[in-house]
Formats: sequence, C-alpha cells, structure tokens
Amino acid sequence: MSENKTDFNAMKEELFYAPKHASRIISADEVAVADAYCEGYKQFLNDAKTEREAVTAAVAQAENNGFTPYEFGKKYAPGAKVYYNNRGKSIILAVVGTRSLADGVRIAAAHIDSPRLDLKPNPLYEDNDIALLKTHYYGGIKKYQWTVIPLALHGVVIKKDGSSVNVCIGEDDADPKFVITDLLPHLAQEQSKRTLGDGIRGEELNIVIGSRPFADCEESEAVKLNIMKMLNEKYGIIEADFLSAELEIVPAYKACDIGLDRSLIGAYGHDDRVCAYPALTAILETENPEYTVLTVLTDKEETGSDGNTGLNSSYMADFITDMAQTQGIPGHICMKNSECLSADVNAAFDPTFSDVLERRNAAYINKGIVITKYTGSRGKGGTSDASAELMGRVRNMLDKNGVVWQIGELGKVDLGGGGTVAKYVAAHNIDVVDAGVPVLSMHAPFEVVSKLDVYMTYRAFKVFFAD
Repeated sequence: MSENKTDFNAMKEELFYAPKHASRIISADEVAVADAYCEGYKQFLNDAKTEREAVTAAVAQAENNGFTPYEFGKKYAPGAKVYYNNRGKSIILAVVGTRSLADGVRIAAAHIDSPRLDLKPNPLYEDNDIALLKTHYYGGIKKYQWTVIPLALHGVVIKKDGSSVNVCIGEDDADPKFVITDLLPHLAQEQSKRTLGDGIRGEELNIVIGSRPFADCEESEAVKLNIMKMLNEKYGIIEADFLSAELEIVPAYKACDIGLDRSLIGAYGHDDRVCAYPALTAILETENPEYTVLTVLTDKEETGSDGNTGLNSSYMADFITDMAQTQGIPGHICMKNSECLSADVNAAFDPTFSDVLERRNAAYINKGIVITKYTGSRGKGGTSDASAELMGRVRNMLDKNGVVWQIGELGKVDLGGGGTVAKYVAAHNIDVVDAGVPVLSMHAPFEVVSKLDVYMTYRAFKVFFAD
C-alpha cells in the first residue's frame, strides 16, 4: 500500500497542475533577497505617485546606470543604453543587443498612471466659508473609497508667461493634508438608500482646502482669496493658471508592510507601478543582451491608452522603427519578430469576496507572477489573446529559470473583465501576453500585494531580457 501511495503521489506531482506558495519552492535566503528588493520598490511608490513623477524617477535611475537620451536617426552599437522621454509622461528605455533588429526586440511594457482624482480646469470655489476644489475622477474607482482619507496634491502648472512650476503638497510629514468629507451616519438616511456605486457621486468628490478668511475680511470669497494668496506666495500662480495645469489628488500615506510576518505591501498605486518597477530595475541591470531589449513605461492605460503618451498612439512603434532603420531594417520586419510581456496586474483571490472569482483559474498572492493569456470581458471582447506558441515559450522560459509563476483570469466569465495595453502592442504585429502581480483591493486608494510576487515579476523580466 505504501508503495502504491508513493507512486500515486509521484504521479500526481508529475501530471497535475498545482501552483504552490513561493516560499515552499525557493530558499529562505531567496525570500530574504525578495524582501530586500521590495524596500526599493516601496521607496519608488513614495517617490512616484503620478506618471510624471514616475518618469522623473526612471530618468534619474537610468542616468545613474549609464543610460543617455536617445537620438533619433543615430545608429547605436551593441551594449548601448538609451532612453526616450516622451513628453515627461511616458518613457522607453533600451539596451542594444548583439543580434540584428531584423530578429526583433524583447519588450516589457507597464503603465505608470493609476486611478486618481484630477482637478477640474476651474477648480477653486468657496461655499459658506469653506474653500474647496472640484475634481474629475480618472480611471475606474469606487468613489466612496476616496472620502475621509488624507489626500495630497501633485502636478504641474504652466503659468501665463510659459514657465512651469511643480506642485507637491501633502507628502512631507510637516505638510497639511486635504480631505473629501462625508455625511455622519445620523443624517445619512437618504444617502444610505443609494446604491453602493452611487453612494458618493462624482460631483460630491470635492476637496476641502481651507476655511480661514483673508485678514478678517468681511467681503465675499475671503477664504478663497486667502487660499489663492498662499498659492501665489508659494508657487507664484494666479487662479487663471489652473486653466493650464495638470493637478492630481492622490492618497497622502506612504507604502508600508502589511501583516505580522511583513509578507505584504500596502500602498497607493500598485496598479501598475508594481509591474513598472520590476520592468525598470530589470533593464537597468541588463548588460550586453543578445536581443535588443526595451522597457516601456506608459501613460493613460486607466483611461483607454489614448493620447500621445498612451500606447494607443505610435510613439513605441516610431521608436522601434527608428532604431531598426538605423540598421537598414524596415520597422515592420523588426516588430513582427518581436515579443512583449505586457506587464500589468491581475485580481488576487480574496477569500472574503470569492464569489466573483473562479478558483481554478484565479490568481493567488504568493504564488508568483501571474500569466494572463487573455483579458477583455464576456466573450473575450477587447483582448489580444496570446497564442499557444507564445504561452509555450513563456512557460518554458520561466520554468527553466526557476521563476515561480501561475496562470490567471480576471474573474468569472460573466462577471469579470478588464483591459491592458496588450491589444495595442498586438496591433503592431508583436507577439504579446500579459504578465504581472496579483493585487488585493485593486483600484482602491490602498492596494495590497505580496513581496514574493513582486520579486518573481522582477526575475521574470530579467530572464525574459536574457532569454
């Protein structure tokens, strides 16, 4: 009987697909390495709460690692490290390989925008001695989650004279914070009758920014005037400068460890900086690759990837085409032989809300990077759906290099769905599959990920660039 049981277990091990907790596969030493790696990631989250800040951080790290600005039309030798800063809101980093670009490139593409609140073009007003800012939410959010939490103001203002000023209020411990108020339960009987999605409405997401009038003034809008006086003294701006500004409201808290075992990270912006940081660090550490490798950190994914800093534009294809043409290779030849890991998150299985997930095909925290063959919704609408051949190559690459990984879908068939940049990459005839980190509370102002999954995502990009 014991021999039969041993044979049975061995056969199950060989024949069944059963992803395991990463800490049961890797050594304790590697777990410690993963934890150490995530300290840098937490700092990146704190430094890069907007897409502009993420590009600034990426440029600084790139230049510290020998990358130089890309010059269009210039031919680069193997081993060259370059970056292309697209309008300060997206960036491509590349390391030139020894192979001809006719053989294609290897791309890791992540997005650096996250759900947030943007200020309206004319945001500042006063109502009953309270100064407030009007907002327009960006991306898919549960609006009620953004009330009664500390908020910070980030962004850039282009002044009337054409000069620019960067704004950041609420991140330093000494800074004031901002807040969206909500009704007390005692007076919320009518509000409580609303559906959850309608509990807080878009026009109710108003930011409290002040309440003291200017110099004991009895005139109207004295509180608003006091706020504008402060902004003018600090940044030199006037109210009309809001018309040419990009100002974003984000949570003011810092990334932190979650759990007594410190196995998780809680923060704003995991979607998708949890993939952007591994893609960035992987290429920074890449030296003399066989294939030319690219990390693309892009904007506008949360609103459909439109605009000239999103991947539904031609900036990535233009960059690849230019590099190829310097070698006498047509851009379309390079792209048809290229491969891309569309680095984006998936929903992690949550035991509290398990009814929306199909357990056999859900992603789980601590089981490594999740490969998502297709996204979209309902009948696979809006997806590129990676080929079996590409899935086979990725599977073999991860397994032979000891990268812990799993497969995952985004929810039950008739309930789930979502989009990534994969379909925009595929539109250029590039083989692409989604790969990233499982996230708990995705799109909330405070999301949660596993340190081991972050580290395995970094390792996956490293071996992809070297494969």
